[in-house]
Amino acid sequence: MSGLSDEVLAAIDAIEAGPQGPAVGAFFDLDGTLVAGYTAATFYGDRLKGRDVSPAEFLRTVVTAVDGELGGDPTRIAHVAFSAMRGESEEAFADLGERLFRSKIAGTIRRESRALVMAHQRVGHTVAVASAATKYQIAPVARDLGVEHLVCTQLVVEDGQFTGATDGPMLWGRHKASGVRAFAREHGIDLSTSYAYGNGYEDVAFLSSVGHPTALNPHRDLRSAAARLGWPVLDLSDPVGGSLLAAGRTAAALAGMNTGVVAGLSYGLLSGNLKEGRNAAIKLATSLPMALAGVKVDVLHRERLWTHRPAIFVANHQSALDIPVLGNLLERDFTIVAKKEAKWDPRAMVGSVVIDPAYIDRSDSASARATLDGVVDRIRGGTSLMIFPEGTRSATPVLGPFRKGAFHLAAQAGVPVVPVVLRNSGELMRRSSLVLNPGTVDVCVLEPETDWNEDDLSDRIAALHTKFEETLARWPST
Repeated sequence: MSGLSDEVLAAIDAIEAGPQGPAVGAFFDLDGTLVAGYTAATFYGDRLKGRDVSPAEFLRTVVTAVDGELGGDPTRIAHVAFSAMRGESEEAFADLGERLFRSKIAGTIRRESRALVMAHQRVGHTVAVASAATKYQIAPVARDLGVEHLVCTQLVVEDGQFTGATDGPMLWGRHKASGVRAFAREHGIDLSTSYAYGNGYEDVAFLSSVGHPTALNPHRDLRSAAARLGWPVLDLSDPVGGSLLAAGRTAAALAGMNTGVVAGLSYGLLSGNLKEGRNAAIKLATSLPMALAGVKVDVLHRERLWTHRPAIFVANHQSALDIPVLGNLLERDFTIVAKKEAKWDPRAMVGSVVIDPAYIDRSDSASARATLDGVVDRIRGGTSLMIFPEGTRSATPVLGPFRKGAFHLAAQAGVPVVPVVLRNSGELMRRSSLVLNPGTVDVCVLEPETDWNEDDLSDRIAALHTKFEETLARWPST
């Protein structure tokens, strides 16, 4: 598993070598553990931005926060927030949670935390998120991680609206430990063989409830307690943010892309071979910006990119970085299918001069079919196609469902499908981000698949989707 620390790899090995099955629990705290930062702050920041916080509520929040820092009840600030939600629609708040997950929270999930969750899932443990947060903060994260169970603070809802009260205590400190013990009794879990991960001193009781506690990115007091109690400590890396240096390198990369396009096309004009000029522009416009941004590509089975041409190259999609990475790998004689709106994206306009994308108007099915018919003719004429069957960038590394369009084209054109699995690109350039961070994108080219036809299309697409999932879950070494 490239990119994971030795400590995390050792922890995963210990999980896989330990007791297996659903009688073993794995309980993960949310804020500061699964995600970097605090989801409550994201929700509150959105309310502030929308001017939904009254001056009186803001003052109460500040006073309560200061009191908590000075030794008062640290849960009071949450109760102030719950009281302010009185009369709000539960459905609207759940929708807000989904929106904030996609736009902000998804990018804060720690890669190594995800790897730990997956390790417990592989050996059949009962995995749960145990947190003082509410399900509206937790549920989107849990769903993305494939975690079914939540042990969390419950809010009272009447007639679809919040009352401002909690159903039972807020699951903070000893109450979280009690919630975990109750969950274990209900689900037949042996806590003596179970695991728990937390980051705050208030999690001591929670962590003490299991046989295998881990202080994960712990605050100072929990770190000291872990040392006294002999608990393991894991310090995980946070998702990469956009530094000033990275922003400068991104600007240089964009300039390098433009320079590459101009140089390649100029070569084509001077040599009288416009096709070779376009291919030179592709190579320069993808290699130059990645070099300037400090992005490297580590490719397994690169030779499979060349054994079947023309072909339809399908890849998972996490980032705007995916297109230059794939362009750098494919090098020549390819195009892409893109939504019509991308035609006016400044980042795409320069590249469109070189690869002449097929723009699809999704609102006009007749126009879309005519465009795709033209793509089939181009493929038969020797031009390969790069396409993302998920249809849009995912907010996290979790693979979305595959649409059938790429595979219909393979059947119509009579060409193979070459699957290309990308890893890490979303970490180097987050969804909707304009900043590209340095690092390595891992690529694995799977075996080309031939003889596509309409008769068994659904089954073959499902099987290919499974191959992508398995590759991402267990990255091959060779």
